Amino acid sequence: MPNRFITLCFIGGVGSGKSTLAKWLGEHFSIPVIDGDKLGHAALKQPEVIKQLVERFGSRIVDPDGEINRSELGALVWGDDSLAVQGRKELEQIVHPVIRQSMQEAIKNARQSGHRGVVIDAAVLIEAGWHEICDQLIFVDTPEKKRLEHVIGSRNWTEDQLRKRERSQLDLETKRKYADFVIDNSGSIEQSGQQLVQWLHQQYGWPSE
Repeated sequence: MPNRFITLCFIGGVGSGKSTLAKWLGEHFSIPVIDGDKLGHAALKQPEVIKQLVERFGSRIVDPDGEINRSELGALVWGDDSLAVQGRKELEQIVHPVIRQSMQEAIKNARQSGHRGVVIDAAVLIEAGWHEICDQLIFVDTPEKKRLEHVIGSRNWTEDQLRKRERSQLDLETKRKYADFVIDNSGSIEQSGQQLVQWLHQQYGWPSE
C-alpha cells in the first residue's frame, strides 16, 4: 500500500523520547509532525477557551495581558488530591476537543499537500481519545533510568515530578497494549529510528534508506 496516507502516532512513558523520535521521523521522510503540546498552548489562547477556563478556575489564572498563566493553572490541576484530579478533568473537557479539531485540520492539510503521512506527538493521546484518528500507534519503549535522566536534563524535573505526571496518565502496560508496533529505545536515536524505517518499509513500502 505505498500510496496510502498514514497517520502515525507515538505513545509511551513520560520522558521516553517520543518527541525526539517523532522529529527524527518527520525529517527522515519529510513529513509534518503535529505537536500536541503546541496545539495545547494555542488552544489556551483562544478567547472562548479562556472564557470557559476563567469561569471554572477564576481570574487568578489570567495574567495582566488577558492570557492564561499556565503556571497558575497547572498548580490547580497537577496533583493527586481530589480537587486537582477534578480540575484536570474539567480542563481536559474544555481543551481536548479544541486540540483534536486542530489535529484533524493539520492531517487534512498534510494529505492535501501530497505528503505520504503525518506524525502526531501528544502526551495523552489515548487518554484524550485522539488515538481514534491514528492509523498506527507506535509505543516507544524506554528504560526508566533513561527516562528519568531525560526529564532531569531537559525539563529540570525531580524524580517525584516524573512519578506525579505518570500517575496522571495511563500506566505503561495499558498503553503498550494499544500499540501496533513497539520500538526499543534503549539505544541511540538512529538505532530507534531505523527500527521504525524498516517496519514502515515492510508494512507500507516506504523507502528503507
